[in-house]
Amino acid sequence: MALNVAKEVAALERMSVNDLCERYRETFGEETNARNKRWLVKRIAWKLQANAEGDISERARRLATEIALSTDIRSSVPKIRRRPTVETLTTASTIITPPADCRLPLPGTTLLKTYKGRDVQVRVLPNSFEFEGEQHKSLTAIARIVTGQPNINGYQFFKLGKPKATK
Repeated sequence: MALNVAKEVAALERMSVNDLCERYRETFGEETNARNKRWLVKRIAWKLQANAEGDISERARRLATEIALSTDIRSSVPKIRRRPTVETLTTASTIITPPADCRLPLPGTTLLKTYKGRDVQVRVLPNSFEFEGEQHKSLTAIARIVTGQPNINGYQFFKLGKPKATK
């Protein structure tokens, strides 16, 4: 019968956590909150082996109970977790949300670039950019218009690289 238990334990190793929870319920007759696969496998394997080969003797069980009752168990009071207090500030009259890309300046900023003797002015809008009275979705689109190059990066053209880390 030991071979049968070994096959059962090998099958447990291949089961998913949900299947193990179901097998735990079948084996122990109660639900488990555990989601740790290794613990579930060990616990079910122990019960299968105990059922197949016999559990501990009644004498050993009484001795264990006696030891547990006579042992001085230290316990500590659980720490009280207080909810953090939420302070609301009412001094600001408008909310400024930073742009999605940290390389972009705030809306309303004008970017200046001199390219081959030509002054390029781009105004940053909340969701687009204004160049020569027209709105464009990206700085790359404007850089392509100015340079005529199809493979140019708008951030590099306007020198808007990633912010450097300060030490």
